[in-house]
Amino acid sequence: MAKRKPSFELYSYGIYSKWERDSKEIPRLLEITDVIKAEPDLEFGYLLKVKGGKGCKLTFRINHPEIHDKNGKPMLPFEGEHYVNSNDWEFFLGDTIWEPVEDKLGSWELITYFEGKVVAHKVLRMV
Repeated sequence: MAKRKPSFELYSYGIYSKWERDSKEIPRLLEITDVIKAEPDLEFGYLLKVKGGKGCKLTFRINHPEIHDKNGKPMLPFEGEHYVNSNDWEFFLGDTIWEPVEDKLGSWELITYFEGKVVAHKVLRMV
């Protein structure tokens, strides 16, 4: 019998409460929007719901405006992977605005992949 593929739903996007990276809790949605006023410590992103995906690997990428590191060099897009821990899973992909705010303005493209195929994609614009 063929293994059933997981299903994916881009559930919400926009501004969220502060995400504690060491916590299992997903941040709380504060406002659905794709245009965000850039302010320091503002959390933004999307919530992806995964059904039937226990054990699968998601990869993600955040393409951002030309942000510079502390040495003034342009930073590469943020990339990573995440393993789904249950058959009813929520995955938050996002970031936080930090000082200086000026180089964070523009389009932020958030993408999640499963087996090399896009399963969630959202562009959020910082203004």
